[in-house]
Amino acid sequence: MGRKRRGIGFGYGGLVLCLWAVLMFWVSLAARIDGVSKQTLQVQRHLKRLNKPPVKTIQSPDGDLIDCVNISEQPAFDHPYLKDHKIQMRPSFHPEGLFDESKVATGETREKANPIYQHWHANGQCPENTIPIRRTKEEDILRASSVKRYGRKTSRSIPKPRSADPNLINESGHQHAIAYVEGDKFYGAKATINVWEPMIQQSNEFSLSQLWVLGGAFGEDLNSIEAGWQVSPDLYGDNNTRLFTYWTSDAYQATGCYNLLCSGFIQINSQIAMGASISPISAYRNAQYDISILIWKDPKEGHWWMQFGNDYVLGYWPSFLFSYLADSASMIEWGGEVVNSEPDGEHTTTQMGSGHFPEEGFGKASYFRNIQVVDGSNNLKAPKGIGTFTEQSNCYDVQTGNNGDWGHYFYYGGPGKNPNCP
Repeated sequence: MGRKRRGIGFGYGGLVLCLWAVLMFWVSLAARIDGVSKQTLQVQRHLKRLNKPPVKTIQSPDGDLIDCVNISEQPAFDHPYLKDHKIQMRPSFHPEGLFDESKVATGETREKANPIYQHWHANGQCPENTIPIRRTKEEDILRASSVKRYGRKTSRSIPKPRSADPNLINESGHQHAIAYVEGDKFYGAKATINVWEPMIQQSNEFSLSQLWVLGGAFGEDLNSIEAGWQVSPDLYGDNNTRLFTYWTSDAYQATGCYNLLCSGFIQINSQIAMGASISPISAYRNAQYDISILIWKDPKEGHWWMQFGNDYVLGYWPSFLFSYLADSASMIEWGGEVVNSEPDGEHTTTQMGSGHFPEEGFGKASYFRNIQVVDGSNNLKAPKGIGTFTEQSNCYDVQTGNNGDWGHYFYYGGPGKNPNCP
């Protein structure tokens, strides 16, 4: 009898434990479902904010959808300060002294780049009074660490010259090879950038080549306007080379974003889509292609304008977005940046530029040429006192030069991991 009673007692206790486990399972499952449904709701809301109703949609050969959105309904106008903003359809002033691209070229420029186009152009164009916007898909947002961080850099992205403390080299996970100028007031910058498609080892890494227009200190209040080309599998879902812009007024913390992924940049151009793939791409020991980017501050309205090539004024960042840049920039940087996530505890093989070191030269290493700054008189001038910076020159390096055709230029980049960069 004793055994039987003990058996009943044990069975009853076991049953209670079993029921408790089942209950906890369902509570946990419900919480997970609730979490998933909340995330799904967040994602759907964010997609609705970003993807404005299109007048027309163009299917790009690379898989992108390009929405032609009414110019007055673009994401910029979700910003409370822009509700009654009158769109400025052209800058009041344009920098003088533009480098004469029609000049008969000799030497290295004999292989002058052909015009760059965007893949979606093959299948149509956007009507007047609309702007092309790359449609954000659900999977794009889900690749980000959170809905809130989608389309944003981290504060570790800041290329801070002279900060290459050997003990901190990869603390940030970001590495650079740049040329820069500082110690003056700058009102813009220009460069012609060699276009490549660097190999990316891990999907959470990227490789970009850009110019930075910077204001303030390298602290929590840094202002930055950026533009160039990038390969970023996490952001775009592929390894295509894409035109991009970026801005922040608080060192990449809460403000700013890539392209049109938040309120800020006001686009006026119907032919170029931010974040869309560009082509053709340079090839090693073969044809070379480059893009020209100019960013300048309109001395009348105070907005920061961007021009792509000689023909496309894309739009502007309203001056109220910034604190320091509301006046002027204190530093200009040009160059490359990669993320080194140190897969398997070793340096990444993600390439910068062409993936080859500067000393290989034209047709092999990537370059920036005709780098210029805009001065207080709204003139484009050659930069004075150019410095260079790289955290680990045996992984990615930079070498400057100067000649009649290319003005101030530099070669930059590298392969990442190699026998001298373990």
